[in-house]
Amino acid sequence: MAPDRSDLVLAALQRLADAVERLAPPVPSAIDWTYKAYRWSGGGCEPALRPVRRPHDIGLCDLLCIDRQKTALERNTRQFLRGLPANNALLWGSKGTGKSSLVKALLHDYAESGLRLIEVDKAHLEELPEILEYIHDRPERFILFSDDLSFESEEPGYKALKSVLDGSTSVLSANLLIYATSNRRHLLPEYMAENLETRPAGNEIHPGDSVEEKISLSERFGLWLSFHPFSQDDYLATVEYWLAKLGAPDLKTHWNDIRTEALRWALTRGSRSGRVAWQFARDWCGRTALGA
Repeated sequence: MAPDRSDLVLAALQRLADAVERLAPPVPSAIDWTYKAYRWSGGGCEPALRPVRRPHDIGLCDLLCIDRQKTALERNTRQFLRGLPANNALLWGSKGTGKSSLVKALLHDYAESGLRLIEVDKAHLEELPEILEYIHDRPERFILFSDDLSFESEEPGYKALKSVLDGSTSVLSANLLIYATSNRRHLLPEYMAENLETRPAGNEIHPGDSVEEKISLSERFGLWLSFHPFSQDDYLATVEYWLAKLGAPDLKTHWNDIRTEALRWALTRGSRSGRVAWQFARDWCGRTALGA
């Protein structure tokens, strides 16, 4: 007996529905919002927003010699947590001077007040609108954190970040701020040839279009905080703090020898910074304990 025409149509429709279902993106899995920090893995991953189960345990009290920057960013974050106007922030300057640590310390100290952090690599900045959809209706306050940010002029993430900061037809969620760190003030490489584009205008000079384009991204951050190399006294004070925190024995007795070694350590690294001080303190404490 030949199959009924309606049965053939139903079978064809079922095959079509199955094919469409296979092509459809998977339903996002539920996110556990009980964690303090998350990492965006990309829209093609499942889950795209992964919890950071063991965030850094560093507080604002552990960051020395950057009081001006610490005060400004903490105040901005407190405004944000209170639902008051606050700015996206760019932390730029010398390596190892506490830019990233300052953001992590804010999370440590203010997580109980509802602060959360989402770390986003620059390769995923094009997906910022997707991230906004995840957190739009959440009661928490999120810092979108992009560390060690820098671009080449044609990278797609550069345009995406510009658009999200100020220029897109949609606005940032009220529960989101962007904090970025970089060694570059304008996030892009600057070339000698670009100075040749500078043009006179009466008694003034105006930068060329290439420079204006580069400045346009960093200017969309409302808060700029600059970080500079430590002085020798600041560096040694930080060394002393971390040695005490790590439990170095007889610190005062051996301080002259420690001071000499700490300065030599910084010289081999070519910089004095909080990171170099922390690394020296760990090395000294480890060697001392091993020798004992």
